[in-house]
Amino acid sequence: MAIFKILVLLLSLSCFCHAQLSPTFYDQSCPNALSTIRSSIRTAISRERRMAASLIRLQFHDCFVNGCDASVMLVATPTMESERDAVANFQSARGFEVIDQAKSAVERVCPGVVSCADIIAVAARDASEYVGGPRYAVKVGRRDSTAAFKAIADSDLPSFRASLSELSDLFLRKNLNTRDLVALSGAHTLGQAQCVTFKERLYDNSSDIDAGFSSTRKRRCPVNGGDTTLAPLDQVTPNSFDNNYYRNLMQKKGLLPTDQVLFGTGASTDDIVSEYSRNPSRFASDYAAAMIKMGDIQALTGTAGQIRRICTAVN
Repeated sequence: MAIFKILVLLLSLSCFCHAQLSPTFYDQSCPNALSTIRSSIRTAISRERRMAASLIRLQFHDCFVNGCDASVMLVATPTMESERDAVANFQSARGFEVIDQAKSAVERVCPGVVSCADIIAVAARDASEYVGGPRYAVKVGRRDSTAAFKAIADSDLPSFRASLSELSDLFLRKNLNTRDLVALSGAHTLGQAQCVTFKERLYDNSSDIDAGFSSTRKRRCPVNGGDTTLAPLDQVTPNSFDNNYYRNLMQKKGLLPTDQVLFGTGASTDDIVSEYSRNPSRFASDYAAAMIKMGDIQALTGTAGQIRRICTAVN
């Protein structure tokens, strides 16, 4: 009987912590938190439109590494490696200073209340909305990690060479299904990629790439050199959140290998890509639902973790 009571208590505590994530979490403790973050993010994107894509990607790279805990923000110390130095992030992940600025703005309003993890999640929503994406209710109440996890970042952030099977398995481990995978990949309607991430695709004589598209992309991405040269993921509307990404895939114009594997293999993702290419509203609603779902991954709540004073260092 005693064991049963302990199990019930542990279950209730677990449910309580999860229930703490709510769109209204700061309504009493910091009622201006979300509007302050929103203003800061909109200012940053108005200065550099590309920042919208960077902030969305930052949440993905935070949540997929030991959960949505702002561990990606921590800089290296003599005793801790930084996730910023992981293969998928090194000289690639961006937007850290924008999160820092939003944190500073919130600290002036409500010191020690709002976590960096929540700012990352809210920033990703505000970023997508600013460039035409859906507005959805972000659940907040996360706390920040007291460590970074570079080794996990190297294992759990997908390579640009990942197969569809590898992507599906990775997302499944994060409790994200195939539809979530395809919807979240649609964030590649925005942003740019370094030549090194798609060069092999241009020059391997594959049948899964449009010849004209390949020829155009080769002009700025020569077979030798130019690895850090940037190219838009979507040539047509590179700064607008829309469903053109899926039309590109159906025309064999996906830039990254991990983009094009979503269509043309006969897998179940083919139907989802086709659906989103025809129905932008369905894409927008599924994207919003998948972002909310991703935001739940291993969130620290209650007394776990801490509320960092600055996002780049543990208190």
